[in-house]
Amino acid sequence: MDLNLLLALDVLLEEQSVTRAAERLRTSPAAMSRTLGRIRRVLDDPVLVRAGQAMVLTPRAVELRDEVRTVVERSRALLTHGKPLDPASLSREFTVQASDMLVTELAPPLLTRVQRDAPGVTLRFAPEATEGTPALREGRVDLEIGVLEHLDPETRTESLASIRLVAAVRRGHPLSRGKMTPERFGSAAHISVSRRGRARGPIDERLAELGLSRRVAVVLPSHTAALCLARSTDLVALAPELPGSPQHPCSPELPGSAELPRSPKLPGNTADSLGLHTFEVPLDLPVVDVGMAWHPRNDADPAHRWLRALVRDVITEVVTGTTR
Repeated sequence: MDLNLLLALDVLLEEQSVTRAAERLRTSPAAMSRTLGRIRRVLDDPVLVRAGQAMVLTPRAVELRDEVRTVVERSRALLTHGKPLDPASLSREFTVQASDMLVTELAPPLLTRVQRDAPGVTLRFAPEATEGTPALREGRVDLEIGVLEHLDPETRTESLASIRLVAAVRRGHPLSRGKMTPERFGSAAHISVSRRGRARGPIDERLAELGLSRRVAVVLPSHTAALCLARSTDLVALAPELPGSPQHPCSPELPGSAELPRSPKLPGNTADSLGLHTFEVPLDLPVVDVGMAWHPRNDADPAHRWLRALVRDVITEVVTGTTR
């Protein structure tokens, strides 16, 4: 079936003239006459018949006229850009996959923006077990945020930011005072964070290059759990280096905290709200490259494009402390 016949039929039924229909469709009367012939064969009806100097519709053509117009208008709507997206009227649920470290830092500002701009949107954060699975391809996850690995070849990606990691210890920890050296850093007991239970990582590789090593006292699957454990023990954890506020509303007032040195760039809300002291790791550690990934099926979807723009802005705000 040639759906162009519907457009030609709509014009013919309105104009009731082969010549005028040809002018509207920017074709020749001869070509329009041939198209009418094809329509007659498809419908098994003459559609237009001569009545003196004019042409009139057959009963079948009159019966089809309104329905053909409706189908043509709906077809045009399907194949043209819709109305601009209004986030305030959007009612949708998005499933986002991210590590607990990113969820902890991103969720508060992200949800604040969503509640302000699109109160009908619900964000569902998928468990980390979906990472490395075909969840994007299968449609179980709308957007993945984090270190992008093991993605399907068709997946669309965008780099967002590079994050440095800093060491985090409880206030009053021996490492919170004095000059930090690789030897001092390696001599402490550490927390390793790995969903796969790995105790070694880039820190151990850099220490080994200097002929040093460290003792990993515990391996946890969660960055947030590691920071909570560091707050109540002498273990060393890692936290993302993000702009923060020394007067964060969740920050506890600890005895002697005013005298303790603070790193020039405070970490984000989690470490700050837990009252942890942070300092630069005295090793050349690689940065953590954060990006977002989505399936091509959502590439042109206005609502999904709005979500990606929102995540892009929030990541910029969290990592740099500035608003786009």
